[in-house]
Amino acid sequence: MSSFYKALEKYIGYDNLKKIKKVKVGIAGAGGLGSNCAQYLVRSGFKQLVLADFDMVDYTNLNRQFYFLHQVGMHKVEALEMNLKNINPGIAVTKVTERLNKDSMGKYFADCHVVVEAFDDPRCKRELVETFMSTGKLVVAASGIAGWGRSDEIKVRRVKNNLYVVGDFVSEVRENCPPVSPRVNIVAAKQADIVLNWVINEMDI
Repeated sequence: MSSFYKALEKYIGYDNLKKIKKVKVGIAGAGGLGSNCAQYLVRSGFKQLVLADFDMVDYTNLNRQFYFLHQVGMHKVEALEMNLKNINPGIAVTKVTERLNKDSMGKYFADCHVVVEAFDDPRCKRELVETFMSTGKLVVAASGIAGWGRSDEIKVRRVKNNLYVVGDFVSEVRENCPPVSPRVNIVAAKQADIVLNWVINEMDI
């Protein structure tokens, strides 16, 4: 066992960590939600990830996404893998650098136990939920993350047994309501916490 896992075991426990390490998580989108959710999951012991995003790191991403100045211009999934491996070099990452559609979502996340929805596009959000909510996989989506303040309005809703949605369900990104780090990270952390709790307390693996 690596030093990372030996240290983490003190907090999470041997049996819980054993379960966590068996789970594969798909993250659809590597922006503010996806990149931060991924780092929280890796810090919690998850080691099998499928990261999907076609986009490149831009200066406008640095206010809220888990990237750094020197990574501007890189594929997000390439940069994210690098950053996650700086936390735990032992993770296994599958990178998808194409724009996902309903068919490719089903293909790339087929063997994932969990799928985290971290898209910007409402249509893609809907398609992902529709694709996976009847498969038995845990699906964790988001709705309403923009702006600042009112963080207590960010809630978790359990829509179905295997479908959760996190957000305030109102604050869409628009003029005078931009996505910024505090609220985006709160939602990403809640998404990761749902995954962690599901694996430890509800998943039979």
